[in-house]
Amino acid sequence: MSKATELTQSNFDSTIANGVTLVDFWATWCGPCRVVAPVVDQLAEEYAGKVTVGKVNVDDEQDLAVKYNVNSIPTLLVFKDGEVKNTFVGVRPTIKNDLSQALNAALS
Repeated sequence: MSKATELTQSNFDSTIANGVTLVDFWATWCGPCRVVAPVVDQLAEEYAGKVTVGKVNVDDEQDLAVKYNVNSIPTLLVFKDGEVKNTFVGVRPTIKNDLSQALNAALS
C-alpha cells in the first residue's frame, strides 16, 4: 500500500495549496511508474510531517493531467504553496536524489 495520498479533482487544489507537496502522475499500466513508486513511498516516509506526497492516476484524473501538461508518465511535480517549482519526467538513476534536492530547496 502506498504511503502517498490519492489525489483527485476534489482534493487536489486543497492538498497543494499550502506548504510543499510532491505529486506523482502515474498509471497502473505504466512500467516506469512502477519503478518510481517505491522511491515516492520512501520520500513520503522520509519527509513525513514536512512534505505532503500525493499520487494522481492519470487514467482516472485526465483533467488534472491536462491542466499540468502531463504528456508522459511518470511525471513528478514539486509544488510550494500551490505553485509548481520543479518538474521531473521519466525515470533516471538519480531520481531519488534529484527529488530530495528539489524538496529540500522548496522547504528552505
